[in-house]
Amino acid sequence: MSESRSKDAVPNGAAHSTSTEPHVARPNIGNRVTVVLGAQWGDEGKGKVVDLLAQDADIVCRCQGGNNAGHTVVVDSVEYDFHLLPSGIINPKVTAFIGNGVVIHLPGLFEEAEKNACKGKICPFLPPTVFDFHQAVDGVQEQQRQEQAGKNLGTTKKGIGPVYSAKAARSGLRICDLMSDFTQFSERFKVLASQYQSMYPTLVIDIDGELSKLRDYVEKVKPMVRDGVFYMYGALHGPPKNILVEGANAALLDIDFGTYPFVTSSNCTVGGVCTGLGMPPQNVGEVYGVVKAYTTRVGIGAFPSEQFNDIGELLQTRGKEVGVTTGRKRRCGWLDLVLIKYAHMINGFTALALTKLDILDVLPEIKVGVSYSVNGENIPNFPANQEVLQSVEVQYDTLPGWNSDTSTARTFDELPENAQKYVRYIEEHLGVPVKWIGVGKSRESMIQIF
Repeated sequence: MSESRSKDAVPNGAAHSTSTEPHVARPNIGNRVTVVLGAQWGDEGKGKVVDLLAQDADIVCRCQGGNNAGHTVVVDSVEYDFHLLPSGIINPKVTAFIGNGVVIHLPGLFEEAEKNACKGKICPFLPPTVFDFHQAVDGVQEQQRQEQAGKNLGTTKKGIGPVYSAKAARSGLRICDLMSDFTQFSERFKVLASQYQSMYPTLVIDIDGELSKLRDYVEKVKPMVRDGVFYMYGALHGPPKNILVEGANAALLDIDFGTYPFVTSSNCTVGGVCTGLGMPPQNVGEVYGVVKAYTTRVGIGAFPSEQFNDIGELLQTRGKEVGVTTGRKRRCGWLDLVLIKYAHMINGFTALALTKLDILDVLPEIKVGVSYSVNGENIPNFPANQEVLQSVEVQYDTLPGWNSDTSTARTFDELPENAQKYVRYIEEHLGVPVKWIGVGKSRESMIQIF
């Protein structure tokens, strides 16, 4: 027989209260982080935007990826290349924080820090560690893909994919393991190495040599290591701080939302900020999307607006489109607003930075991709399937060029009228304001609109 319960009854024997206020005050949200993310396939110029924002920052963070990223910043005619450290570290007053979602190759980290004169910065406690044999495995896997399927993924061969795979398989090793009992770490290292050797019989691993190098890094790393979750919580809930997050790679390279399988191995959209830094979404503030004034992609994979003609060659040459990490030439094409709108759906950009507008200075007319069709029918969404994306036809709007130099402009009003119209067209189509416009390589070449 069932018992009836009055509508005022409280389950689990809890005392009923008529108060409308919680017994404990709601937690204070604390400081919010400003996030800079790529909105295309990477190489949009995120480093330059981060460099600007880092002038007023207290902490600059990397939340995902590894040294497969490449950010170039030019300050006072000096060019800095970053792969693992956040590029905002150029500001000597900031603390650089590498989040738990990042995979760290220790030799690369120290080499980069010394090259760019970055000392006394912070690594966290939990990130997976990239070993030399991960990079070797990355190369073997690419070779196998080429032999078996006739094409590879075009990875940077930095070992990023194998490390994230080991993390998901729960066989990886982390910085905290290296900092703890080195004997236990060594045993687990040997097990992991033997697993890879059984999978790839041609793989040669100098186990003793690599362990010896790692032992030497323990004392070097120890002063920089903090527990990442406690560090970020203190930064968010302590005194007011400007906290800047530099995304690596870009939306269309995200492991879940990108042009799979030709993607990276981490989440480079806004969700990766929370999981990579160990912070709640309520602390995400401004989310700035960085968009190149045209589109580029390095490596293979679908690229609907790619131009196999003089336009593609001109963009590649004028834009000096060569990968910072790999040295590979980037493929080039018209600006594709379909994929940027898709990136905005995922990330919720609050404003955009439009970079390399000056590369378009010599074009009499400029095309912008505004929709896709398949078999003559418009499709309302960005295709998830790679084969479908390969087959889409792009519908373009054609805008007049400006045939004049924009590189000396320092305000929006100094831009040619048609260049201004190009910017406004992008804003209106996406429904997101453009906050910065890049017209050159230097810090001074970023025009701020508001």
